[in-house]
Amino acid sequence: MLDVGDEAPEFELPNQHGESVRRSDFDGQRLVVYFYPRANTDGCTTEACEFDAAKPRFDDNDAAVVGISDDPVPDLESFAAEYELGFDLLSDELGEVATLYDSYGEKQLFGNTFDGVFRNTYVVGPDGRIEAVYEGVSPEGHAEEVLEGIEIESQEATP
Repeated sequence: MLDVGDEAPEFELPNQHGESVRRSDFDGQRLVVYFYPRANTDGCTTEACEFDAAKPRFDDNDAAVVGISDDPVPDLESFAAEYELGFDLLSDELGEVATLYDSYGEKQLFGNTFDGVFRNTYVVGPDGRIEAVYEGVSPEGHAEEVLEGIEIESQEATP
């Protein structure tokens, strides 16, 4: 895993609208980068909807949110539209960015082995360095957990 204090790897991926999004687009503010296995599955839907519901609080703390999976853009577009998500979902079909963030590799499900995305989250600080790492998270309540950490960071940074 990347560690707190490491420089967050740069990336450029298409969002659910096919528009290019880079990590550096968020320089100067916090960025929550959460990796999730598959759009429109129960856990991933719970996680995305909770991040979306908390978006005003993330905004209040000058923190943006992006979700990254290996789903193709059309799947992300329908997922975002169905749940009216107000943040970018990014398509990493080859798992290259997830690999840079130690969030892609061999998984097992129902006795089958395959490569896929691990459910990990990183908070990238305004300086482009990792501020927090959440590995193997549970979808329910995760957005609140991340938000609480960001609010503590914001309070500590305020003189």
